Amino acid sequence: MAGGAQDNDEEITGINVTPLVDVVLVLLIIFMVTANFIVRETVEVDLPRAANGGETVQGLVNVVLDKQGKLFFDGAEVSEDELRRKVVESLAKDKETRAIISADQSLPYGRVMRLIDVVKGEGIAKFALNIEKDVAPAAAPAVP
Repeated sequence: MAGGAQDNDEEITGINVTPLVDVVLVLLIIFMVTANFIVRETVEVDLPRAANGGETVQGLVNVVLDKQGKLFFDGAEVSEDELRRKVVESLAKDKETRAIISADQSLPYGRVMRLIDVVKGEGIAKFALNIEKDVAPAAAPAVP
């Protein structure tokens, strides 16, 4: 055959996986290096536990209510009025601002609900409550 492809009767019997392994190793190194840059809140809070809770979500703003009832907005202590102002400022920068609310489990339920009302009342529609996930599900207490 003039100008045609040469007949090559050899079959490809194996697949070269070296490029795949190289890519996987590079991705593994990138994930290992960037995992050290994940920032947790700096305020120590005894979070409630839940057996079916998800992973901690990284939001745009962190609102924390510690054991003494002090409010923190992104790590800085604020009053309730300052919290309202900072939430409004955050929403002015980005209309899709989300909040992560963390509160010590020893606080009364009403105090946490008031914090949620402040955050929602100033316009943040999307928020999540931060919990600490249980490794093993705890037995449910008996209800009389």
